[in-house]
Amino acid sequence: MRFISPNFSDFAEPNIEFKTFPDGDSYVRIPDIKKEDSILLHRLYPEQNTAIFQAVLMLDTLKRAEAPTTLVSPYLPYSRQDKVFREGEAKSAEIACNLLADAGAKKLVTIDCHFLKKEGTFTYGKLEIENISANKLLIEHARKKAGEVEVISPDAGAKYLVEGVGGKSMEKKRGEYEEGDEAYRKIESLKRDFEVKGKNILILDDMISTGGTMIRAVENVKKGGAEKVYCAATHGFFLKESLKKLKEVSDGVFVTDSIPSDASEVSIKPLIEKYL
Repeated sequence: MRFISPNFSDFAEPNIEFKTFPDGDSYVRIPDIKKEDSILLHRLYPEQNTAIFQAVLMLDTLKRAEAPTTLVSPYLPYSRQDKVFREGEAKSAEIACNLLADAGAKKLVTIDCHFLKKEGTFTYGKLEIENISANKLLIEHARKKAGEVEVISPDAGAKYLVEGVGGKSMEKKRGEYEEGDEAYRKIESLKRDFEVKGKNILILDDMISTGGTMIRAVENVKKGGAEKVYCAATHGFFLKESLKKLKEVSDGVFVTDSIPSDASEVSIKPLIEKYL
C-alpha cells in the first residue's frame, strides 16, 4: 500500500488526515491500513520538528497495524551533524535516524543525504538508508540552459556530486562556532587550484542554506575569469534572502523540488517514481 502525506500532494493525492489540536499537538489518522508492506511518502522539511513528529506518529500507527513501512522523504533534516565537534554536543543525525527506525521505518529513501557522500544503501545508526543522487538531473538541466558547462563543487563534502563527470572541487575551511543563538561556523577560506577562465561554470552542492558557501564560490570563479556562472543544488532552503543574493551575483540559480521554492526547476519525480 502507498500512503501519501498532505505535504506530498504535489506528487500524488493524499490519503492521510492531518489536523492540529487546540494546544498545537499534531493529530494523524491513516484509514484503510492492511497487514502488508507499505510505502509512506512524507516530507520532513519545512517545519522539520513538526514534520518529523508527524512521521513518528504515522510510522508507529503503521507498525502497530503490522504494515512494515518504507519512508520516502526527499530531504533528511538534522543530517548536518553526524559528528560531535565539541564536548556535550548532540549527534543529531544519528538521533533523528534512530527515532525514525524505532517508530517503524524499515528503510528511509532520501536524496543526497548530507552525511553519506555517495549513492547506495547504507545502515546509519539503526536505520537503513537508500541514498539517491539528483546530480545527473541537475547537470542535464544546466546543459539545456547554458550548453557546455564545467561542473565544480564548492567543497570536498560535495565532491561525489561532480567527480563522475570529471568535475573538480574547491577547498573550504570553516572556523569555530560563532557567539550568539545561531549555530554557525564562519567560512575562513575557499580556495581553488584549477583554471576557470573563459569557461561556463556550474557550481553544484547538495544544499543551499544561507548561501554563504555558494556566494563565496561564485565570487572565486568570477575572479578567476569564468564566462558565466550557474548555481545549483539538490535542496534549496534559501534562508536570509539568499536566493535574491545569488541571482544578483550569478547567471542563474536552480534546485530540485525536494523542497519546493521559486528556484525549483528540476523535478525529483524520476528519482522516486517507483515509490509513487
